[in-house]
Amino acid sequence: MTTRIAMWSGPRNISTTMMRSFGARSDCAVSDEPFYGAFLKATGEDHPMAAEVIADMDCDWHSVAAAMRGAVPGGQPVWYQKHMPHHMEGPVSIADFPDHKHAFLIREPERVIASYGVKRGAARFEDLGYQRLLTYFEWARGQGFDPPVIDTSSFLADPASKLEVLCARLGITWDPTMLEWQLGIHPDDGIWASHWYDQVAKSTGFGGAPGPLPELHGEAANLAERCRPFYEAMRAYAI
Repeated sequence: MTTRIAMWSGPRNISTTMMRSFGARSDCAVSDEPFYGAFLKATGEDHPMAAEVIADMDCDWHSVAAAMRGAVPGGQPVWYQKHMPHHMEGPVSIADFPDHKHAFLIREPERVIASYGVKRGAARFEDLGYQRLLTYFEWARGQGFDPPVIDTSSFLADPASKLEVLCARLGITWDPTMLEWQLGIHPDDGIWASHWYDQVAKSTGFGGAPGPLPELHGEAANLAERCRPFYEAMRAYAI
């Protein structure tokens, strides 16, 4: 039986790096933001490469959801699915994946907002997904799950031991190969990788612990303050 892992994350939150880590396992298939095309088509959001993403992907919500519950790529025993809660603007939600193992990635709003600004410009509250991330986490707990939460900064200070705990919580074996991967863009990356994944493409492993929080001003600082209660509510459960 396949262990299907739904890793829910906001943007700019080592979600692609974590996908690299799971993809380094010989027993794991990975899927990169399978609902991104459906989100862009439904909302008309002006994201970089939006037209290319829509043309490249299945943009039917129910079809994508069925695929995520369906045949596993390569018949692998583990399937890591990278999902963004703020993409779920259609008729599908976390509730459509009751047989998945759910996990959550969080990061300090200041770091997310600073990183997002480099790639796309000023962020809006809705772009960062903190509120829906907490909603999904609370749903999972309400269903009797005990979903692991990974806080990026503490994770990067000790990825080996944190990954071992994460694997145990997900019911899969710990595999040290998760600490290293091949350089460059990977075959399972979304078509948007050329815009968003330049730093990940230069990596062969996790980076070190981050430095001090970036200093934000004006609207960016106000946005971080608005996001922080959602982040703190989940950080209390971080491994």
